[in-house]
Amino acid sequence: MIRFMQPWWLLAVLPVFALAAFYVWRQLHRRAYAMRFTNVDLLRTVAPKGLGWRRHVPATAFLLCLLVLATALARPAVDTKEPLERATVMLAIDVSLSMQADDVAPNRLEAAQEAAKQFVSELPESYNLGLVSFAKAANVLVPPGKDRDAVTSAIDGLVLAEATATGEAVFTCLEAIRGVPADGAAGIPPARIVLLSDGFRTSGRAVEEAAAAAQAANVPVSTIAFGTDTGQVDIGGQLQRVPVDRLALAELAETTEGYFYEAASVSELKQVYQDMGSSIGFRTEPREVTQWYAGVALLLALCAGALSLLWSSRML
Repeated sequence: MIRFMQPWWLLAVLPVFALAAFYVWRQLHRRAYAMRFTNVDLLRTVAPKGLGWRRHVPATAFLLCLLVLATALARPAVDTKEPLERATVMLAIDVSLSMQADDVAPNRLEAAQEAAKQFVSELPESYNLGLVSFAKAANVLVPPGKDRDAVTSAIDGLVLAEATATGEAVFTCLEAIRGVPADGAAGIPPARIVLLSDGFRTSGRAVEEAAAAAQAANVPVSTIAFGTDTGQVDIGGQLQRVPVDRLALAELAETTEGYFYEAASVSELKQVYQDMGSSIGFRTEPREVTQWYAGVALLLALCAGALSLLWSSRML
């Protein structure tokens, strides 16, 4: 459907209509004058053979040219539907004190940061990406969007804190996913949560409760376990063992139909989003077609000039 981006310019068609009305009046006036010329035989000798209806064609084409040009001033446009990619990935990174263990070089947190940044660089640009960090609580550092630099900067700025709220991390990611704009599509977008952690939950809601919520929302959670069973950290002057809780992380992934990894690599992480699919919403955007109007006007002007030269040897 055609609409006009500057409709008040449509007033420009009024002079064209006035000119068309004047042309019609002029033709009627000429006919009346011809009828008053009573010597028909003499008229035939002094006047060339009439063109009949053809003499009106160039003028009509010229008037149509002016009408189209006047309409083009109003910037005609057609509504087009622009697809929007809504598929969303939420990264959740554990920043508990156990992540400073150096059983994974250089330590668990830095290894997780490196893996996360590689994942960000490999993720298709059309996907939304957000970041959540969690220790005693979970916080959205970057809401879902297309700004990869913001996510990378936030990953570099992660700071360790006490406790591990794995379940809260999942709930926080689900809330962020629900906040992705609908953009004309129904329901929440297809989404994945990628959770990078090492330890046992010590704070917040249970992992089983979070897994049930993710399963109900149809959001798979892929978990990546960092560390070994021999990991140790110095907390308050005491050396404490911090083995990896593989069982809880694996069950979280299995319950939500995600993936579980013990070692992070770019090739493995790609599996997280390769099966994501997409949900296409549509945003209506006007696409200006003034150039088409100008082209039609040019064609009409050329026809008017060519026909006038052909039939009367004059340019209009």
